[in-house]
Amino acid sequence: MQASDLFTLPEDFPFAKHFRSDAAPWEWVAAIKPALAEFGSPPAREDLPVGVHCEGPVFLHPSVSLPHTCTLIGPAYIGAGTEIRPGAYVRGNVITGENCVLGNACEFKNCLLLDRVQVPHFSYVGDSVLGNGTHLGAGAVLANLRLDQKPVGVRLESGSVATGMRKLGALMGDGAETGCNAVLQPGTILGRRAVVLPGVAFGGFLEENTIAHARRTIARLSRTD
Repeated sequence: MQASDLFTLPEDFPFAKHFRSDAAPWEWVAAIKPALAEFGSPPAREDLPVGVHCEGPVFLHPSVSLPHTCTLIGPAYIGAGTEIRPGAYVRGNVITGENCVLGNACEFKNCLLLDRVQVPHFSYVGDSVLGNGTHLGAGAVLANLRLDQKPVGVRLESGSVATGMRKLGALMGDGAETGCNAVLQPGTILGRRAVVLPGVAFGGFLEENTIAHARRTIARLSRTD
C-alpha cells in the first residue's frame, strides 16, 4: 500500500517534499517532525487572546480563528482558515492544512491533518494522518498505543505488515468518517470515504466506500463523492 492510495496532497501544501506519494502511509507519521524542523521558527503572532497559551515554534496563519482559551505547544503549523475552538490542546508536531476544525476539548499530538478535516468535539488524535475532508464524530478516539506496548503493525488485505513503530494511531483516507464515540485501534487504516458507525471499536483495514457496523459486519457504500 502507498500513501497515494489514501491521500491526495493539497495544491501548494508547504511540506509536500516530506510526504512522498509512493511511501507507505504510516511513514507519513514519522515525516511530521522533520518537516516541521525544516520549516524553522515562525514569527510570533501578536494578536493572541489573553487565554491562549502558545509555547515554542507555532505558525498560525493570520486567518486562523482563535478562541478565548486553548493551549498550543510547538512545533506546529496551523493552516489558513482553520478554526480552533475552546479548550483545544495542540501537543507538538502537528500540521494542519486549510479550513480544518480543531474542536473543543480535543487533543492533537504528532499528527497530520490535510484540508477540511473536522475534529469538532472531545476527541484524541495522536500519531495519525487524516486525509482531506475526514470527519470525527463527537468523542471519537484514535488510539495509538497497544495495551502490551509492543510495536504496532497494520493489517492489509495482503496480510500483516510490521511498521516498527511503538505508537501509531489511525490512517484515515480522504473523505473517511467515524461516528460519535467510535474508537479506532492502533494501526487502523480506513480507505477513502470509508465509515465507522457510532460506538464501534474498529481495528484493521476497512476498504474504501465501505461501512463498519457493530459486530464487525461490513457493507458496501454506493457514494463516490
